[in-house]
Amino acid sequence: MNILYITWNVDPEIVRIGSFAVRWYGLLFAFGFFLGYLIMIKIFRKEGIPIKVLDELTTYMVIGTVVGARLGHCLFYEPSYYLHHPMRIFMVWEGGLASHGAGIAIVLTILLFSYKKKLPFLWVMDRVVITVALAGLLIRTGNLMNSEIFGYTTTLPWGFQFVRAFDPADTIGARHPTQLYEGLSYLAIFLFLWRYYYKKNGKPAPGFIFGMFLSLVFGARFFIEFVKKPQVQVLEDALKIKTGMNLGQLLSIPFVIAGIILILYSKGIFSRKNKNTETLAV
Repeated sequence: MNILYITWNVDPEIVRIGSFAVRWYGLLFAFGFFLGYLIMIKIFRKEGIPIKVLDELTTYMVIGTVVGARLGHCLFYEPSYYLHHPMRIFMVWEGGLASHGAGIAIVLTILLFSYKKKLPFLWVMDRVVITVALAGLLIRTGNLMNSEIFGYTTTLPWGFQFVRAFDPADTIGARHPTQLYEGLSYLAIFLFLWRYYYKKNGKPAPGFIFGMFLSLVFGARFFIEFVKKPQVQVLEDALKIKTGMNLGQLLSIPFVIAGIILILYSKGIFSRKNKNTETLAV
């Protein structure tokens, strides 16, 4: 029996006024966009891109992230339920956002934005994903404040006993704080990408930062899934019997492969053309 663990009993609500409540998750989610905007201002000014372009990009990103993350959860993890109750898809406040869905939606959103503004797609993605990595840290911190998306039981001394996630009489003990595992991984990835961008003086090989982001973020997600408790137990059990992996791992593999392909592309593996610079016309 584990006697060393951290008791976690944080109220997910910061303040409540009548039926209106300010929650840690929502605040941290919004703060992720705010910090990302500040970082992108520095990038756009460094490269001489008008801030009005960033304002439009931010609008695309907010819509794409929220819609994609919500649809990703509904269609990947609980399709049967939401297909029978389609109106509940719009009830985002009930919880249920998937990073894989957000990832797909961000790519599609940036494709549309790049086409409309006549900006190279990889140029935009190489810069946007730096801020997405930081936002991932804040979102997983929000999950921690909600006492959700945790791991299996553990005897490690940094295990968390999530009091609010179980009945008070439950003595199941400590669990892996997988929110922290993922959040700290995303922080390290953000620092690496941010430093690399400046090391290249704002001129990284097109696709390299995007490729590293995909490989590192979803590679970390793949391995952390081994100790993460499934979000939809019945679906996950069925997948594990058939594939030996859970849904989060299966969804991560294509992203990792895409990241490796982009890294190779940025190194000129698929072309002899020099890809070290891209000309922007804004």
